Amino acid sequence: QVQLVEGGGGLVQPGGSLRLSCVASGRSPFNYVMAWFRQAPGKEREFVAAISGYGSRTLYGDSVKGRFTISRDNAKNTVYLQMNNLKVEDTAVYYCAADSALKDRGYAYWGQGTQVTVSS
Repeated sequence: QVQLVEGGGGLVQPGGSLRLSCVASGRSPFNYVMAWFRQAPGKEREFVAAISGYGSRTLYGDSVKGRFTISRDNAKNTVYLQMNNLKVEDTAVYYCAADSALKDRGYAYWGQGTQVTVSS
């Protein structure tokens, strides 16, 4: 099992940047694929990005390619989501997730989420 705690959300203006973090604890968190999802009000949860256990492979959702970057620091058991050129439509609750495979759905473990609001 792994426990996930997100942080770094907040209010940012369009065009701005924000970095989210997710600290993992429990049994060998570096063995897990880590991912970010988001859910806006009234919408389904959307895959954002995922990274393999040692960071050699990444996967991105189409809506964030070229703007968001996922990375991890296994020494700190932390995964990051650097978000640049933010748009109003990026407003959502962002969730960290973990699983054994690099994929865009069906993750086993979830954090509680952090709110990101993009507004002028």
